Amino acid sequence: MSRRELANAIRALSMDAVQKANSGHPGAPMGMADIAEVLWNDFLKHNPSDPHWYDRDRFILSNGHASMLQYSLLHLTGYDLPMEELKNFRQLHSKTPGHPELGYTPGIETTTGPLGQGLANAVGMAISERTLAAQFNQPEHDIVDHYTYVFMGDGCLMEGISHEACSLAGTLGLGKLIGFYDHNGISIDGHTEGWFTDDTAKRFEAYHWHVVHEIDGHDPEAVKKAIIEAQSVKDKPSLIICRTVIGFGSPNKAGKEESHGSALGEEEVALARKQLGWKYPAFEIPKAIYQGWDAREKGEKAQHSWNDKLAAYKKAHPDLAAEFERRMSGKLPDNWQSITQKYIETLQSEPAKIATRKASQNTLNVYGPYLKELLGGSADLAPSNLTIWKESVSLKEDPAGNYIHYGVREFGMTAIANGIAHHGGFLPYTATFLMFVEYARNAARMAALMKARQIMVYTHDSIGLGEDGPTHQAVEQLASLRLTPNFSTWRPCDQVETAVAWKAAIERHDGPTALILSRQNLAQIERSPDQVKAIARGGYVLKDSGGKPDLILIATGSELEITVLAAEKLVADGHSVRVVSLPSTDVFDKQDEAYRESVLPSDVSARVAVEAGIADYWYKYVGLKGAIVGMTTYGESAPAEKLFPFFGFTVENVVENAKKVMSK
Repeated sequence: MSRRELANAIRALSMDAVQKANSGHPGAPMGMADIAEVLWNDFLKHNPSDPHWYDRDRFILSNGHASMLQYSLLHLTGYDLPMEELKNFRQLHSKTPGHPELGYTPGIETTTGPLGQGLANAVGMAISERTLAAQFNQPEHDIVDHYTYVFMGDGCLMEGISHEACSLAGTLGLGKLIGFYDHNGISIDGHTEGWFTDDTAKRFEAYHWHVVHEIDGHDPEAVKKAIIEAQSVKDKPSLIICRTVIGFGSPNKAGKEESHGSALGEEEVALARKQLGWKYPAFEIPKAIYQGWDAREKGEKAQHSWNDKLAAYKKAHPDLAAEFERRMSGKLPDNWQSITQKYIETLQSEPAKIATRKASQNTLNVYGPYLKELLGGSADLAPSNLTIWKESVSLKEDPAGNYIHYGVREFGMTAIANGIAHHGGFLPYTATFLMFVEYARNAARMAALMKARQIMVYTHDSIGLGEDGPTHQAVEQLASLRLTPNFSTWRPCDQVETAVAWKAAIERHDGPTALILSRQNLAQIERSPDQVKAIARGGYVLKDSGGKPDLILIATGSELEITVLAAEKLVADGHSVRVVSLPSTDVFDKQDEAYRESVLPSDVSARVAVEAGIADYWYKYVGLKGAIVGMTTYGESAPAEKLFPFFGFTVENVVENAKKVMSK
């Protein structure tokens, strides 16, 4: 069975599936089929019978529109992806969605589609491999030893995130990261020479990558030689530039944008079959070709060999082996609950007026020594975000470290951390100012979409950061994060709520968590033991004057203090007032109805929400009859103590709004 025949199976399945769906991208799979055949048959270490084997090579299709390339590979090599699923390409509830989606299809390592993000995810996976190896491998016991391979197209390299991620990858010298650039010169608008004339080789050499200059991507021997060369370079990531023809095999659409993003058409598919010498009807693969692709026996042998290595490792280093397995499984230490409970109780008994960003660092200093899986970093703002803790060690200084200086790369940082999360063995946290989640927004959304276990530390949470002005003062960002499905957001009011928020973020395994933290010092709130426990429910009754309340005041973060003071004034005036702290609206919303009703009784319509973020979000909790003390404009440049009164965040204004809603 020739290599070309094996590659043509990918081409046939890709054009057939796209044609049946009358939707998709046949060109890139047809163009990259020869590269994929060499990589998957000669190099890729994987086991179709166990897609989650720890020491498998990672394969990422960054140009995710070429999804039928990956689905064809998974089907042909023996993954649990039957032909019926390929026939249902892009259909509801199929395992073959339009772009690769993590959790839908066995063998998919990350969701790709937004161009460049798969490439950044691959950088994160390569960081994970090298760091795990440095932390766990011992002489004669290499239990972490795999490559990260990533396919990318012109679009991935045009996206700015490719610069952020690849620049950092070169700086870190990720020698087991190998990228394949599908240089076909075509994007949706046509020939890229009209808008993309970069010298990509020089660009990546400037990033400190090893570059294999243009090879014929349809010459298997050239591809194989290039991969061997890339694997021989241990101290740099490698880019293999492959000249290909998009839609290879299509007599009328090869090399043209017509093959990029739409079905070839029945007539052209028939002509392509003839030109490729593919004699079989749609979705039919001969037994001999299946045998040429089947990777199950080879994969099982590779995994069994690794299992033997792990068994020897357990005998030689039982404690390290136990820690390795704990971390790769995502389990928390056995003493986790007792550690965190004791710390939170201690904080409540030892009040401190500190910024929640400082409380966050203090919490890291306590939780961190028990969580060796923490792999943190900041986008050039560590002294402001306070994300470096007492045992932080930079990866640039020590490959076995636990801290990444991401530089000014918010988007790349967040997408890289998604890759770290999906690799396993680490719990990544990232950090920047809340305002600059805007730079990272699509990667943050992808984290939520993929249920990535990432913690995002966002400090300088409001107009409270002061003099830097409206360019740096977050206004609408809190609401945006809260409105994102599967995103958990915490805005704590003091050191106790901050410690609880970190605990919740660490314990969450099904999505990202944002910790929204203040620059300015915040007073600690008095609480009973039951109230301390209730923080974990996302919202709780903080103050209650007794009986059915005439009024409910709701607040988060730095505005809770003035809200409590306003309540005291209103109570002195004879009103029955309840103050609710709502640090995490999404966690509160997930509580049972009885609990939510006990905190925010539906028969009390007089409500005021107080938060230095966009006001409109809070109508969900106060209703149309309620009032909101919030932001309706951008901020201003001035000291924080001037800005809060200017925008109405005063005890007097809260009292005035409260009286108005009670009079309705």
